[in-house]
Amino acid sequence: MFDAVNIAILIGAALVSLAALTSLVSQRFGAPLLLVFLGIGLLAGEDGLLGINFDSGYAAYFIGSLALAIILFDSGFETSFRSYRVAAAPALSLATVGVLLTAGLTGVAAHFLFGAGWLEAFLLGSIIASTDAAAVFFLLRAGGIRLRERVGATLEIESGANDPMAIFLTILLIELIAAGASTDSLFGLHIFLSFIQQMGLGVIFGIAGGFGISWLLNKLVNLDPGLYPISGLAAALVVFAVCALFGGSGFLAAYVAGVVAGNRKVRFAHRLRRFQVGMTWLAQIGMFLALGLLATPSEFGRILIPALVLSAVLIFVARPLAVWLCLIPFGFKSRETLFTSWVGLRGAVSILLAILPGLSGIENGSFYFNVVFVMVLVSLLVQGWTLQPAAKALNMSLPTEQGLVDRVELELRGGAEMELVGYKIHPDSAIAKGERVPRWARPAMVIRDGLSYSIHTIGPLQANDQVYLFSSLRRVRLLDQIYAGPSDETVTESDIQFRMKGSTRMTDLIKQYGLDDVEGHEGLTAGQFLDQAFDGNPVIGDRVSIGDVELVVCALDEAGDVSTVGIVIGEEDPGTGALIADMLSQAWKKLNALRPGRRNSVDTDTERARNVGESP
Repeated sequence: MFDAVNIAILIGAALVSLAALTSLVSQRFGAPLLLVFLGIGLLAGEDGLLGINFDSGYAAYFIGSLALAIILFDSGFETSFRSYRVAAAPALSLATVGVLLTAGLTGVAAHFLFGAGWLEAFLLGSIIASTDAAAVFFLLRAGGIRLRERVGATLEIESGANDPMAIFLTILLIELIAAGASTDSLFGLHIFLSFIQQMGLGVIFGIAGGFGISWLLNKLVNLDPGLYPISGLAAALVVFAVCALFGGSGFLAAYVAGVVAGNRKVRFAHRLRRFQVGMTWLAQIGMFLALGLLATPSEFGRILIPALVLSAVLIFVARPLAVWLCLIPFGFKSRETLFTSWVGLRGAVSILLAILPGLSGIENGSFYFNVVFVMVLVSLLVQGWTLQPAAKALNMSLPTEQGLVDRVELELRGGAEMELVGYKIHPDSAIAKGERVPRWARPAMVIRDGLSYSIHTIGPLQANDQVYLFSSLRRVRLLDQIYAGPSDETVTESDIQFRMKGSTRMTDLIKQYGLDDVEGHEGLTAGQFLDQAFDGNPVIGDRVSIGDVELVVCALDEAGDVSTVGIVIGEEDPGTGALIADMLSQAWKKLNALRPGRRNSVDTDTERARNVGESP
């Protein structure tokens, strides 16, 4: 007995360690990390090298639900209210109407491809209808892809908010199939009330839980530092479980609680974020390993061809059509709509939902699991692997920021809030080009070539020096501008045609460039207008669209006010066909660069190293 326990621990720890280490290999070849984790689970499973016979759907569903709750809470915690102000309407449209449209279109195709009944076909469509929060957040954030603000915010909010809709549809259709109901039952009052109950309770418990979590964390003054972040995450899981017990959507509650708590003032929030980064990685690895172990690839042969065709329908027809219909009212350009439809990544949520028909006693439950597993693999291979070239081809990506190397909150007597922050000096920053360091921003320590120096002995600062200094919270964004970002000449994209001082009057700006009239601009300068648009927290690269013209924050002064404003005059929106051709061309070049012996792969490494300021 004890040997069996030790062997199980050994195998589990080895698989997690292997998944973490292979992330280095995936970064080298550009493979989606989630695909790597899923692949390791398959290799260790029943038909793989280790031949582990893991066939407990209940255990896999428990692991997946727990992991998904952790991931959704963290994704909500990292989503600012500003993202909702920018993209709430289009994102929530995609998360509700978009899921319904995708499920319906995919279900129709499944009916004819597999010869399944309408309810069974719509069940398959519902299982695969939602984009995966884990996949989207990890591929965008961990992959280092910076997107234009409206598109990035739309994708992140959609991926976090659309899971409850897919879960609701899946459970509803399973209940109808189990009860022997017909498609006419889909339009009953019971369904509407059930939807209101799950979503309504999810939002209510989430809001209450978010306020409760922030209150709890602010009251735990003398708690051991190691227990502080554990308490916050445990409280989030309590919100998830209690909401589910009352008949609400626990997943929605976890996400909303994260949004509320993450946007409130919480003591040692950075410490909590660091802990959650590790926990979400562990949750992601554990969830994909368990789902990979549960799969039996030898059973895929019977459904492989129709499943591949259904994947193509989902990727190239159902998702794009649903996105296009949902985004029509919001004025998205063809580029933005096409990229949003391409980031329709399917992942662990769909595989998790595919377990439910079998657990619920639905006839031929393994059919759903096998089809969905193949479709998720196709999505990660086709969409996940080409995400970066697609963003580049459609001009959706922004220049990579160097960012903070380290950030530690300090608890000082008297309630003073200070942080020890560390930077690796950006090669294109003003400091690296020889400009003087402001007195208030002088570092306490500089590390160069592995040796530490004081600012008085090292001489002029150079690119890639690591600097450490103490700062108040409000000045961190100014330090970002000094050390971590390019100088004003290169800080924004190359599409900026004109620059002007932030003191330029909006009235003059509107007349000079023939802009659409903007409500509430009277008496404001361009800098004040941008500052107001972003609630007093503008950052370099922030944009506001006024008709076909965009105002861009190019530089901030020491007080954090906008000092330089850029003007971008919109280009004519190219046709969708031309955009698809360009995107596929970029993706083909990316795949060619991965071939052994190709010079392109070396060039890619050199470019990547140049971006982070290291030698290849």
